[in-house]
Amino acid sequence: MARVRRRLSLTDNLATEARRPMSGMHAIDWAILPIYLIGVTVLGAWTARRVTSSGDFFMPRRFGKAMMITFAFGTGTSSDQAVTVASKTLTNGLSAIWWQWVWLPATPFYWLLAPIFRRLRAVTTADVYELRYDRSVGVLFAIVGVAGLAVKIGLLLKGAGAMVDSCTGGVVDANLAILVVTGLFLAYGMAGGLGAAVVTDFVQGLMTVAFSFLLLPFVLHATGGIEGVRRVVGDYNPQMLSLLAPQKINVFFVVMYSIQALVGIVAQPFIMGVCGAGKTEMDGRVGFMVGNLVKRVCTMAWAITSLAAVAWLLGRGVDLSTVEPDHLYGNVARAFLPDILPGLLGVFLACLLASIMSSCDAIMISASALFTENLYRPALPGRPDGHYIGVGRLASAAIVAVGVWFAFWVPSVVEALDIWFKVAPLVGIAFWIGLFWRKATPAGAWAGTLAAVGAWWLTTREGFASWLWQFAWLRDAAIVQRPAGGPPIADDAWIIVAYLTAGVAACVLVSLVTKPTPAERLDRFYDLTRTPVREGEVVPGPCRMPEGVSAPPRRMLLQAGGFEVPMPSGTSAAGFAAGWAMVAVMVAGFVWIVG
Repeated sequence: MARVRRRLSLTDNLATEARRPMSGMHAIDWAILPIYLIGVTVLGAWTARRVTSSGDFFMPRRFGKAMMITFAFGTGTSSDQAVTVASKTLTNGLSAIWWQWVWLPATPFYWLLAPIFRRLRAVTTADVYELRYDRSVGVLFAIVGVAGLAVKIGLLLKGAGAMVDSCTGGVVDANLAILVVTGLFLAYGMAGGLGAAVVTDFVQGLMTVAFSFLLLPFVLHATGGIEGVRRVVGDYNPQMLSLLAPQKINVFFVVMYSIQALVGIVAQPFIMGVCGAGKTEMDGRVGFMVGNLVKRVCTMAWAITSLAAVAWLLGRGVDLSTVEPDHLYGNVARAFLPDILPGLLGVFLACLLASIMSSCDAIMISASALFTENLYRPALPGRPDGHYIGVGRLASAAIVAVGVWFAFWVPSVVEALDIWFKVAPLVGIAFWIGLFWRKATPAGAWAGTLAAVGAWWLTTREGFASWLWQFAWLRDAAIVQRPAGGPPIADDAWIIVAYLTAGVAACVLVSLVTKPTPAERLDRFYDLTRTPVREGEVVPGPCRMPEGVSAPPRRMLLQAGGFEVPMPSGTSAAGFAAGWAMVAVMVAGFVWIVG
């Protein structure tokens, strides 16, 4: 810690630090990076020996609870999220945590969703849409899913590039970092498929935890602990210490973004692998919910580290408006770690890259599976299984190439995140309605998706917002706002209300007047969701009942008007309650720490 104090005495501000040659990186820092990158690539490629079929490549169902926890954590957690939290903390303070915590209220539902996904016995989520509705809806989901995952890969790479660029003071260019990281996860992911992602995520998930907490003690010590942070930031702007920001991140924002997150999570194609790669549905339950609860804890570390970084900057007399938001986290790492211990910045960068690669690999394989299994195989059936594995590998490369283009195109990490936020819920509406309402039809699913897309597009148009601005009651309700010096814009939370309402209404209304889904298809869908998975069961194909197994009877909580809501089991109820208890503990603990 004495070395930290000496460094602070020598550094006038962060801008001065950014101009230091070679960014303070030692030779050992540069040595650590290739050791990690080569090691994880070899580990992932080593798993290719177990790939003997397309099922092994796209959906291996052989992993236990520990591997599923780190897989769910690694797939859903990456350094771009720390960049987002830090970027918004610079301007909004602690309320920026909700840019990642919007999934916190949805997390207990993961305990209920995981067994449904596992019981459907699908390779991709598009298989589920095709079974519940028809082939056209499955294709719709596959196309939207591939596009959305390419955007997600671009978002992850954009965050990685910004972090590497800032950590090295520009010595390693952001674009070069994106290309190197891409080449490595592409290499082992194309070789080993989803199994490679699960195995490497066990290591990379642990490194992501290290990345989340590595900076925290040093930045807190330099600012006088949490008390010192509260004092400095409170003197600058007391509102930055609030978990809510009335002008932007208020209760309504949190509620609507959390609903959007829950609606959209089922339509994130990689969730099928996160829930379905386990040997049993309990492996999926534990992995999905516990892995994401660990992520929420790491989010707390990002938020506190970022707020302490703001306090440190203020203490050095830095004008916050001169700091590049996407570079805050990396710049602070570069300011502290090199003089604490040679090699520590290299470890930080290795953990950073691990967090990105652990997400990109699984997302890439999920997108490849959608293209191969739901678009290519139906168009060219009957080929040898090895042919489809090869197509999947080529599709992986093409999808990642689109993601790289998006990373180069999008201006900032926050803007990329906001685009990705909106993609999945557009098709998630049909999943939720179809899960509980037998009368939902393929035409209704199409209508709901198109109506949601139309409402989202309309409410984000400047001309529409300007038209709304003329109504005083909309201005008073903050449904439409005018930022200083800018044109009117619709409030983000109200945009969510608009497109979800339009999507649900269109799906229901069109379903009531169009041809129903065949009873045989509906019965198979609902029977699958109610038939527990048995370890070692033999399934003849995607979304098929195991050989020699029939659906057990299931008590219903609600069965009327086409609605079918099963009575939750004791395991489901207990886990759901435990999830909410953990949510309450996290929120209360965070408030206690920073309050």
